[in-house]
Amino acid sequence: MQATSIVNDSKLREFFIEQLQDIYWAEQELVETLPKMAKAATSPKLKKAFNDHLEQTREHVTRLEQVFGLIDEEADDTKCEAMAGIIEEGEEIIDDTEEGTAHRDVGLIFAGQKAEHYEIATYGGLTTLAKTLGYVDAAGILHATLEEEKEADHLLTDIAENDINYQASQEPSED
Repeated sequence: MQATSIVNDSKLREFFIEQLQDIYWAEQELVETLPKMAKAATSPKLKKAFNDHLEQTREHVTRLEQVFGLIDEEADDTKCEAMAGIIEEGEEIIDDTEEGTAHRDVGLIFAGQKAEHYEIATYGGLTTLAKTLGYVDAAGILHATLEEEKEADHLLTDIAENDINYQASQEPSED
């Protein structure tokens, strides 16, 4: 059910804006993080996946700025503690794994998928809230990003299942 006249100062609208600010921060941080992940990856497929998603992520930042404009708000961000933790965990994976190994790539895929799942949950919720608040155009933009995040997640799963996980299983233990 789509509302057409929600009060502009409703608690729901405030929450929607807070969540937009949260994911806006997260996407901007991912623009900085994805090149590091690509550089750390061993697999050419994984490097390409991270680099391709970097271009999409830059577009996601632009789309979020459009959404802010559509709802008459200035684009602003608020630190996303969840994404900050996921990014930190990804950095730890790089630090704790040996360069040039499939083991590192498995860890990078995990980190990437954790970020994707957070984004999928956020964009799914934002799409629904935008519809509820009557922001039809914003909902369409958010939904487009949601679908791209799902595709990125599926690509990482394919790389893991069809390549990296098997390679990692063949690497000797460091013990």
